Amino acid sequence: MEQGIVQIYSGEGHGKSAAALGRALQVACEGGSVVIINFLKGMSNDEFMKRLEPEIKVFRFEKSEEEFSQLSEERQQEEILNIKNGLNFAKKVLSTGECSLLILDEVLGLVDNGIITTRDLSSLLANRAEDVSVIMTGIKLEHELCQLADDISQIDDVNYKIFN
Repeated sequence: MEQGIVQIYSGEGHGKSAAALGRALQVACEGGSVVIINFLKGMSNDEFMKRLEPEIKVFRFEKSEEEFSQLSEERQQEEILNIKNGLNFAKKVLSTGECSLLILDEVLGLVDNGIITTRDLSSLLANRAEDVSVIMTGIKLEHELCQLADDISQIDDVNYKIFN
């Protein structure tokens, strides 16, 4: 049984979720199972992602079609309850070891938006089976979150004009 690792893909650049999905495809091709839980995103790409099943299972607990940041305060409060259901599901997936890789897409945004704390995320990861790997994505990376990861990738946009 191989030891799982915790990775973080963060930064202002585009491609964090795509990099996580690429890793998901690698794990699935190697015979592993993957669970992806999307947070704070709208409904885009849901149909395509469903085609990846059964090797890669994609979940989204939020009900709104819009991104979280575009919702009114009242609708955000409603969605926070759905988000917490998603986190409880993640805890179950981690503790039962029902996948080889769990991707928590945009989970760092939950910390940034004050929906959960770093301590909550640490507690979630503490429940994982030792052979389960986790990838967390998001724009902002707080220093305390670095302590939770075995590997951190910073993805930033580069202004190509500085190289010319």
